[in-house]
Amino acid sequence: MAHIIDGAAIAAAIREEIRLEVARFKADHGVTPGLATVLIGDNPASATYVRNKRKACEEVGLASFGYELPATITQDAVIALVNELAARPEVHGILVQLPLPAHIDDQAVLAAIPLDKDVDGFHPSNIGRLGLKGRTPAFAPCTPKGCIELLDRSGIAIAGRRAVVLGRSAIVGLPVALMLLARDATVTVCHSKTTDLPAVTREADILIAAIGKAHFVTADMVKPGCTVIDVGINRISDPTRKSGSRLVGDVDFDAVSQVAGAITPVPGGVGPMTIAMLMQNTLLAAQRAVAHSFTL
Repeated sequence: MAHIIDGAAIAAAIREEIRLEVARFKADHGVTPGLATVLIGDNPASATYVRNKRKACEEVGLASFGYELPATITQDAVIALVNELAARPEVHGILVQLPLPAHIDDQAVLAAIPLDKDVDGFHPSNIGRLGLKGRTPAFAPCTPKGCIELLDRSGIAIAGRRAVVLGRSAIVGLPVALMLLARDATVTVCHSKTTDLPAVTREADILIAAIGKAHFVTADMVKPGCTVIDVGINRISDPTRKSGSRLVGDVDFDAVSQVAGAITPVPGGVGPMTIAMLMQNTLLAAQRAVAHSFTL
């Protein structure tokens, strides 16, 4: 039976570390790190994510500035708000919740966020710096950063290991692959055109699943002893639940946990880490702003 990597417990420990550091930072500098969140439209999942982020800000002592905009808002108006937030010294981090309505170019909006306030790590330059040797991004994207932190805090070596990433999205798959490569793993990125996928995944010492397909990874796709990080969040029908549904990952947890050496559950694995990394990035942005040490 695999060791269960308790992302909720690890994230709670990190949030406590951040809470203490925020208190020290306020006492030393009289500045409260601030995060601005921008929610566009009425996507229920997005609204839940933003609500959880604002709650986390309150728990660790960060200031939270929330903006909720109608789905009909123009792209120019969104960028104007981002520019306004960028000019406010009490706002150290800006997060625009994705996905955006179809008529808004998310890349144009993300590119408007200054690098020193891009605490979500999605600015094109931040993503690009992940792939440049000797260059580091201002901020690493929160979910990939959370995956790496789970490995580190669980004592799982990365250097020299064979890592396989399922999915090549700009939000998780691509950046986590680049981060693993920077940590000296040998990395393979798989996608819908990969041939003989099970043969590739069975080579992995570290397998990161981020494709958005419930229970896609089965036990026969995993090498015994492999560390499995499940980024997927999928809602499936479950008549035994009051809600009629439940959340599961991209990995068939019950079966794969009999083969893997370590595995993250869903929920309670990567999800809590994403918000913890966002809090960490916001604190870092405030520290840099006070020190005036950030250089592009």
